[in-house]
Amino acid sequence: MRIMCCFTGKVEEVKNTRIFARLGERGNQVLIYQMALKAATDLAMVLPIPVKAGTSEDSVKFFDFSKYDSVFDDLWELFPVTNRSADPFAFTHPAAVSVERRLKVVSVGAYDASFVPTIADFSRLDARFRLPDDCWKKLPGYADFGFAVFKLKPGNAQVHPMAFSFPSALSDTVFFPTLHIHDGEVHPKETFDHTLYLQAPASNLSRGGWTESPALAVTKVKCGLTHGMIRPELHVYRQSMLGIFDNGDVVAKVRAA
Repeated sequence: MRIMCCFTGKVEEVKNTRIFARLGERGNQVLIYQMALKAATDLAMVLPIPVKAGTSEDSVKFFDFSKYDSVFDDLWELFPVTNRSADPFAFTHPAAVSVERRLKVVSVGAYDASFVPTIADFSRLDARFRLPDDCWKKLPGYADFGFAVFKLKPGNAQVHPMAFSFPSALSDTVFFPTLHIHDGEVHPKETFDHTLYLQAPASNLSRGGWTESPALAVTKVKCGLTHGMIRPELHVYRQSMLGIFDNGDVVAKVRAA
């Protein structure tokens, strides 16, 4: 099965994508992203994110999860054993979908990461780690987005989580980057193999099909190793996307903790 997200080169297979998200303080959102990847060449993973206008390179913070690559295994253990394909599928998609200074590169474990503030700033990246120039013209809803870019190494493995925080342009909304782009093309439907996790106080979450963990995060998750991204005193909510879905990102309405 070939399952793709936003990659800048040829990928043989991507599966078991898992994403954790939570609204933080002062309008920031945290995001942890992990997948199993099979690729033969150097390439980058591009995650579109809805950043506030004027967000600078230094406003997006990257975190190293190389010492806690099992965080999603622990999140899964928060929930009773269930048939993954039977989980509810209630999701909401957003309405829209010369010599230059090189972008700052941050080393985070097995990756080199950069924040690309605008589509125009992709020219400041190495050409190997860019999507085709006309790709975003097919997606006008992303004209005001920024982009987290993780440069991956070739191989066939479950890579450790990618993690970062960003100033979100979306009010009271948690954003999950699930748009699929491959071979420079955007298709209306795509195959998904995603599990999404979310934290918010129960009274702040518009349920929309999310399943709540019976226990607090701290009972299974080593929250001290998550750079403050997973809150020990909160429950975790989960949904799965397994099959064919509309190709786009996922959002959940909440209020900031």
